[in-house]
Amino acid sequence: MSCSYADGLSPYDHKGLLGLPEQFDTSDKIEEKCKLLTQWILESRHVVFHTGAGISTAAGIPDFRGPNGVWTLEKQGVKPNINVAFNDDGYAKFIVSQNIDGLHLRSGLNRQSIAELHGNMFTEQCATCKRQFIRYSATTSVGQKQLGTTCPGSQISRRGCRGKLIDTILDWEASLPEDDLVMADYHSCVADLSIALGTTLQIVPSGNLPTFTKKYGGRLVIINLQPTKHDKKADLIIHSYVDEVLIKIMKCLQLDIPQYTEDLDPTKRKNIEIVEWNYLRVNVVDMKNMFNAHTKKFKQIKLEKKLKRKNEDEFKKEEKKCKDDHCEEMVKTEVVVVD
Repeated sequence: MSCSYADGLSPYDHKGLLGLPEQFDTSDKIEEKCKLLTQWILESRHVVFHTGAGISTAAGIPDFRGPNGVWTLEKQGVKPNINVAFNDDGYAKFIVSQNIDGLHLRSGLNRQSIAELHGNMFTEQCATCKRQFIRYSATTSVGQKQLGTTCPGSQISRRGCRGKLIDTILDWEASLPEDDLVMADYHSCVADLSIALGTTLQIVPSGNLPTFTKKYGGRLVIINLQPTKHDKKADLIIHSYVDEVLIKIMKCLQLDIPQYTEDLDPTKRKNIEIVEWNYLRVNVVDMKNMFNAHTKKFKQIKLEKKLKRKNEDEFKKEEKKCKDDHCEEMVKTEVVVVD
């Protein structure tokens, strides 16, 4: 999938650092870090996962910047000989994904729980009314090109539309989908724990979103084999395969890993029902209100801490001044006594 996707993108020279060496923590270190991360998950009220190409490698889909990544080999003049054809208990509040492979959607994940910042090969969008719909098969085009079909909106609502459908996969420097970016921004700021999985966090703005959690007092965890752009800001870094870490975390949380089933995969639906893939406006508004309340509370706490520190500093200065004045009086008294 990554290969054909990369082939469809426009030529672009600024693909970030490629082919960085992979690092592997020892088995004991991974166990120790996974237990700590499990503890943090249990303590957190709003956990957000940020997913990149590294979460899909276990499914046979190559990443982009790894030692054998698509763009790393491309830089060496080699075309990867890999291609893949595509025809929870509430711990995770939201997923921010850079992936276009559709694996999150096909797992049965609800649309309200994910922001797809770079598109999805199993969705199409009306260029006029902007509604998105789930496809039965993966699109073969990249770069929001017309698919030669008309918006089915009029078949499922009174709001008629004759717009043309396009793929949702972004090309280089294309604007990110507004609702997805807004929801990703809100959740990243509200989160008290952001976990970046299989991404070097080089592409902006998506790569910077996990750091918003740190801005508002939360923790940042990075699980990746290669160094990332924001390693210095992370509270915990686990150098291991993402799937192996998640298996250990699920075991620590005493949760079973659900198996893939076509019954939950909307691309495998048996009927001809048209399925939309859109945010509910009420959810966007609710998230905005939560964001506003959270940031306001954080700023208030920050201000109170600042005032407390200021008062403490003033108290220490006053206390020191009193001590100095007292010492001066003592000296004068002693001089009088001596006289």
